[in-house]
Order: sequence, then C-alpha cells, then structure tokens
Amino acid sequence: MLRNTPIRQKLMTIMLLTSGLVLLLTCAAFMAYEFLTFRQTAVRELSTVGQIIAANSTAALAFQNQDDAREVLAALKADRHIMAATLYDSRGQRFAVYPDGRPPDSFPPAPNRDGFRFEQSHLVGFEPVVQGGNQRLGTLYLEADLAALYDRLRLYATIALLVIAVSLLVAYLIARKLQRQISRPILALAETAKAVSERQDYTVRAPKFGQDELGLLTDAFNQMLTRIHQQNQALTESEERVRAVVNSALSAVIVTDANGGITDWNTRAETMFGFGRAEVLGRRLEDTIVKDGGREAYQRAVEHSLRTRDGVGGNPPVPMTAMRRDRSDFPVELAVSTLTTTDGTSSCSFITDITERKQAEERVHAQLARHHLLNRITRSIGERQDLSSIFRVVISTLEDNLPIDVGCVCLYDAGREVLTVTGVGVKGRALATALGMTEQANIPIDANGLSRCIRGELVYEPDISPLEFPFPQRLARQGLRSLIAAPLLLESRVFGVLVAARREPEGFSSPDCEFLRQLSEHVALAAHQAQIYSALQQAYDELRQSQQTVLQHERLRALGKMASGIAHDINNAISPIALYAQILLEKEQNLSLDARAYLETIERAIDDVAATVARLREFYRPRELQVALAPTGLNPLVHQVLHFTSARWRDMPQQRGVVIQTVIDLAPDLPPIMAAESEIREALINLIFNAVDAMPEGGTLAIRTRVNGSARSSPDGPVLQSAHVEITDTGLGMDDATRRRCLEPFFTTKGERGTGLGLAMVYGTMQRHGADIEIESVLGQGTTVRLSFAVPTVVAGARTSATAYTVPSALRILVVDDDPLLLKSLRDVLEAGGHEVVTAAGGQAGIDTFHEALAGGKSFAVVITDLGMPYVDGRQVAAAVKQASSSTPVIMLTGWGQRMADESDIPANVDRVLSKPPKLRELSAALAQCCQAAGS
Repeated sequence: MLRNTPIRQKLMTIMLLTSGLVLLLTCAAFMAYEFLTFRQTAVRELSTVGQIIAANSTAALAFQNQDDAREVLAALKADRHIMAATLYDSRGQRFAVYPDGRPPDSFPPAPNRDGFRFEQSHLVGFEPVVQGGNQRLGTLYLEADLAALYDRLRLYATIALLVIAVSLLVAYLIARKLQRQISRPILALAETAKAVSERQDYTVRAPKFGQDELGLLTDAFNQMLTRIHQQNQALTESEERVRAVVNSALSAVIVTDANGGITDWNTRAETMFGFGRAEVLGRRLEDTIVKDGGREAYQRAVEHSLRTRDGVGGNPPVPMTAMRRDRSDFPVELAVSTLTTTDGTSSCSFITDITERKQAEERVHAQLARHHLLNRITRSIGERQDLSSIFRVVISTLEDNLPIDVGCVCLYDAGREVLTVTGVGVKGRALATALGMTEQANIPIDANGLSRCIRGELVYEPDISPLEFPFPQRLARQGLRSLIAAPLLLESRVFGVLVAARREPEGFSSPDCEFLRQLSEHVALAAHQAQIYSALQQAYDELRQSQQTVLQHERLRALGKMASGIAHDINNAISPIALYAQILLEKEQNLSLDARAYLETIERAIDDVAATVARLREFYRPRELQVALAPTGLNPLVHQVLHFTSARWRDMPQQRGVVIQTVIDLAPDLPPIMAAESEIREALINLIFNAVDAMPEGGTLAIRTRVNGSARSSPDGPVLQSAHVEITDTGLGMDDATRRRCLEPFFTTKGERGTGLGLAMVYGTMQRHGADIEIESVLGQGTTVRLSFAVPTVVAGARTSATAYTVPSALRILVVDDDPLLLKSLRDVLEAGGHEVVTAAGGQAGIDTFHEALAGGKSFAVVITDLGMPYVDGRQVAAAVKQASSSTPVIMLTGWGQRMADESDIPANVDRVLSKPPKLRELSAALAQCCQAAGS
C-alpha cells in the first residue's frame, strides 16, 4: 500500500496509524470494562430491590391480601427502569402484578428457577418470598430494561471519539516535526547511491548527520564504496589466481563458447588427452575428445546445463567414453556448467577419468555377489536339519552360481584317517561318479593337500597336473586343473572338508578362496546345529515320552483322589444291599436254591466292590499292600468269573452277529491256593476281557486249570505242587515286540479305548501273591496267558475268633448316619435281631437324641455312628456321647474303616471301627465285645 510513497509520507502515516490504533484499543477496552461492570451492578441492584419487595410481601402472601401486595409492588414506580413485576403465591399462581394495565400474557405463566439473568434487551429474575428463613410463601418476578446501560455506552463513545480526534491532531503535529530526523539522512544516502550508479564514481561519499543507527548506516555505506573500489583492483589479480587453480585441478576443465569451440584448456586436460592448450584452442570439443558413440551423451549434458543454468553441483555427472590423442578410449564422467558473462554464454566441462573407480566398482560388485550367494546358501541350509541335505544344497548352489565343475562335502573319520563323501551336487554328479566320489565313497588322505586341510588350512592348488599325489592325479585324469579344499572347523576341530574343482588352471581368484573359506565356516556351523538339532529332537522325543508317562501317572493320581473321595458314597450305596442280602441268607430258611445262589453271587460281588474301593487309595497313597490270604479254590473262581463276564463274551458279541465259543477244561480235585479271592477274580476278569477284545470277529475262548508236581524241597519233604489257570483265545495275537512290552503300565494296542493298565494290574496281583505269569502269543493265531500259583503244603483253616461272644438280646441302640437308606437297612437288620433301634439323620440330631434319652432315663446301650457327615461328623458325635456318658460304647461304621485300621488311626472316644459295607458277623461281634467290656 505504501510501497511507492515517499519516505516522509510513509513515516507520517505509520506514526498516525500506530497512535490511532493504540487509542482505539484503549477506548474499546475501557468501554468493555464499563459494559461488564454495569451488567454486574444492574444485577446486584435489581437483586437488592427484589429482596426488599419480597420481604415486604410476606404478610400479603401469608394473609392472601392482594391489595397489600399490589400496594407493595406499586413502590417500584420509584425506579423507572423496572418495567414489570409479578408476585406468585406458593402454588405458582399470579397473585399481584405491576403495572396494573399490562397484559397478563406478557408475564411468565409460572415462576422459573431463582436468580437473575439477561434476556435479549431486558434483565429478568425470580426472587423467593420466604418467611422465617425456611417457609417459602411465593416467588417475585422482576423485569428491568437496559436503557441506563445504553445511555452510558453512548456517552462513553462520544468522549472516546473526541479524545481520538484531538490525540491524532497532536500526533500529526509532533510527527511532522520529528520525521525529518529520519528522512534527511536516508534521502542523503539515496542521492549518493544515485550518483555512484550513474557516474561509476566510487570516490563519492555520503554526508553523516549523527551517531545514531542512520549515522552507522552512512559509515557502512561509505566503507562499502571503499571496499568495492579495492575489489575492482583485486579482480585482475583474482583472475590470475583462478587460472592457477584450474590448472591444478584433478579433473580436466574445458571451457567452450556457444558454438562448442574450445576457449580454455587446463593442465589436467593436457595430461589426460595428450593435446597441448595451444593445439586445441578454437577446435570443437566433441570432435577432439569425444568418440562417436558418446557425442549424444555430451549434447544432452550441454542442453541440460543450458536449460537449468545450474552450477556443477546442480548438474549430475554423465558417464561417457572419451578419446585420447592416440585414439584409445577410456571411461570418464562429464559435468557441464553454464557460464553467463557480458560476452555471452559459455559452457565449462569438468571431465574426470573414472577408470580406477570402474575397476573398484567391478571388484565391489563381485564381492557383493559373493556375499549375496553366501547369504542365500546360509538361508537354504538354515531351513534344513539333516547333514546330507545341507551338503547337497551347498554343492548344487556352488555349481550354479560360483560356478564350479565338480564339488563335494566329505566328513572326516579321525580313527580311520579317511574322508567319506556325504554330499555331491546335481550337475557334477556324472563327473563325480567318474572320479569315484559318489556319496558314501571313501577318500584316503594323502600327504599333500588333504593332510594340510585336515590340519585346518585352506588349500588352493592353481594347477594340480604336476602334483604326484593320488587325489590330485585322480582329478587331473578327468580334465580338472585347479582345486580348493576348505576345512569344516568347529572349535578348532576339523570334522569335514569342502572340495571344489574347475577345469581351468588358476581357475579360482583370491576373492573366490576367501568366499569358500567363509562358506566353510557357515557350513560347519550349520552342520553342528543340525547335529545338535538331531540330538535335541531325540532328547525331546524321550522327554515327551517321559512326560506322557508322568501325565498318565498324574491322571491316575487325580483319579485316585477323586475315587477315594467318592469311596464313602460307594460304600454307603452298597451297604443296604449287603445287609439285606446277608439277613436274607441267615434268616430266610425257605429260600429256593436259585434264590440262595443269586444272593450269594450278590454278596460276593459286594465283597469285590468293597475290596476294589479299598484299593483305590493305592493310586495316590503308594505303600506296601497287605494282602489278606485265605484258602481259595481256582475252579469255583473260574465258574464265578464266567458268570460275571457272560454279558461281555456272549451277549454283546451276539448283538453284533458274532459268536464266541467257550471251552472249559477244569482239573478235578484241584488243591486250594492261598490268595485274596477278590484280587484273583479281578485278574481273571481282566484276562477274559482282553481275550474278548482280541476276537472282534469271534473265535474260541478256552479256560483250563491243572496241577503240576515238582521236585521235593528236601529229601524227606513232600512233593511241591503248583496250580495253573490258562486263558486262551484264537484272536489277533501279538508279535514279539508287543509281547515283550504288554506288561508295561500304559502300554496299549487298543488306541483311545485302552488305558494300558489291565495286564499291568494282573502282573501286580501276581507279584503280590508270589505267583508267575507267562504269555505265549503268535501273530494272527491267538494268545495264551498262564497264571501259576504255589500250592501250600499245609492249608490254614478258616480264621476263628479266639474269644466267643454272646450278643445280649433286646439292646437299645442309637444309629447315627446322614444316609436315610443306610439308616433304614441298619434298623431293619438290628430289629430283626431283637434289638430296639432309634435312628438319627445327621450328627447334631444324634447328639440331641442321645441327650434327650439320657435326660428321660432311657439311655442307649450302644451308639453306632458314621464318620463323614455334614456340619457335625462322627468324631464330634463320639466326643459328645463320651462326655455325657463315658460308659456308653461307641462303634464307628465308615467307608474309611479299613484304612483307619491299617494306619492305626482310630479316633478318640471310639471303641470299635467297622468298615462299610458292614457284615452281620462283624457287627454282632462288635456289639457283643462292646457290651461285654461295658459290663465288666
């Protein structure tokens, strides 16, 4: 806006604008402050008026006197800015208004929230009318205009305009006087500069008017004129120095005119091209030093320089081929810079000989290619984990990329002093076969190259034809001339050799040797890692197998804990069955033979279940199992087992249309053996199940018993005998490897259907009984399992009690248990024996029943209690009974009775512990013993 205005006017305008803007901002800030202050004051004043009117209106609202209310509101006439007022009662209805003539719809229909606010051009507010500080009688509405605010703002605006006008006038007068102090020195400098420019007279100097900044500017201007004068004198000297610098440059510097003629030629150009400076001046550059094939590149460089007019740094060098005086060519880089002077436009060409750089780049590219090849080989062998695959990949990659005519990787056998070929390339396989270097072929170590390589040296033979050693001569006979043998070193130990050969003599350069040395290190490391991986894989497989075994153990341990936890429930569930079966066998004399046989089978099955439950703790509480041995007949056991398993070998196969024939061949008069009947029965069941599983398409199941005699234990002693049970099937059979492992825990051939514990449990049972197990099997023909037991020379009789007990009749018995079915069965059995029985469902109920009977004079002769009950267990029941009546016997009937007896863990305050399911004989003996002890 002021660009072409004289400096005097510029200074005046700037000072006046600055002053006016400052005044305007000051007045605006003052008016804004007054505006905000007035609004706050108006709110406070109106709020004060509202509080006064509200206080004066309490009586009118309290007594519902509208006349008094209008009279109170009429007092607002004293303030002309209050436009309207309304008094609302407690229900929000208008009670009185001001002024009276104002339309009702101009007032709010109901009071809003308390407080004052600005709405458009009015100040409105609601003030509560309160009596006694907490009782609200109504609300006062006030409305006031803002005329006073607008009047004050207009007054302040008028005053501000007057102040700004007067201030600008004063500023103008002062600025007109003071601007000369700035404009006069500047005008003097302008006049001096004009004189220098027009007359080229650098001796003219500008006058100085003071020591301020303008004075300093004048001094600097005069000093600049002096320096320009001195620079003109030094320019000639500078041109001479530039000539010297150009001549000493490492690049050839050639200056040409607009027509391409050479106008300057430095010393480096004379040396590079063989022409003297005087010889080339005036000649065209492209005809002198540029070959025919490079002229197009030269023209493009010149055109680019003329188009961009950049210096050397702005024009990238262009590679091209130059020509010497003798017409020989060599690679150069050309950079063209355009020089514009008063004489016209010229070009300066900077030419650099890049012969050495090209050679260095070729060497670098070759080295990078080898590194790339090394990385590719390293990645390829890193993806493989077996030695032969690693070696084959290395040799095949070398054949394709180095390349080589034949190669191999050999492993060194230090004991035999030979190399074994382990990897041969694909392309050189035919030549390797002709050389006798196929995989797994042995190469003797000679006294020359191979022996040095085994000692850890890289061996390079540029020409093997004059060598008289066997291995080089073998290669030379097939036309190979150069050889490299690189050792595979690992921790200063050579375990192999990398061999590479070419048909050309001196076929390997120094970089090739270095590359093969580095490659041998990578191959050695990869081979070592492959060996480590193989060892780790084997260790991992063994560890995984061990983990599977441990996992199976842990699963069985967890199963044992869970099964032990439910053993109590199992014993409770079978106890009523056992009690009713026993009472029927003992009390019912009119049972049929079939019914009695059925009940005896039920009783045996219950005994087996109880024995199995008792052995469940073996899964997680390993200890020496105490087997209770008794005279046992094998023939009755065989009949029982066949009866128990008939559904498995007869019914279930028939549902699939399969028939399994049974052959029973039992020796007559088979002597009894000493055994735990339930365990032998369980072992036979497992063997029958295995035999049935081995015959999915049907077959024959044969069970035989026999007795054999052996030598006497002493000359006068009896003949020792052994009893045998054989279970034979005509099923799938086993091979020798399976037969040897079939007794191992968790070994199974049934897949997910098998646990691998059946035969292992049979084997454990035989070990506990001091018996033998033999397995004969033929794959595809069947299997025979033979159990052999020693027949005792003296068979112990049935164990009888040392003391005969007589059970008193009509005992008063308290039975405590949380299982209602077991309570009922115990009650029925004991009442059948003539006793009076009282039952209690739970520990606390039993304690309460005992205390009530004791208080009523009807004490109990015996208390029978369970151990595991909710809230109050059997230990607490026994303690409560003994505390109330120390002479009352307590019998604990629990599923953990056998374990407690084995571990001597009899609870305090308990006289006898019996196991579930209970036996009537044991229960009767316990009652008799406890009553006899209490009576004594």
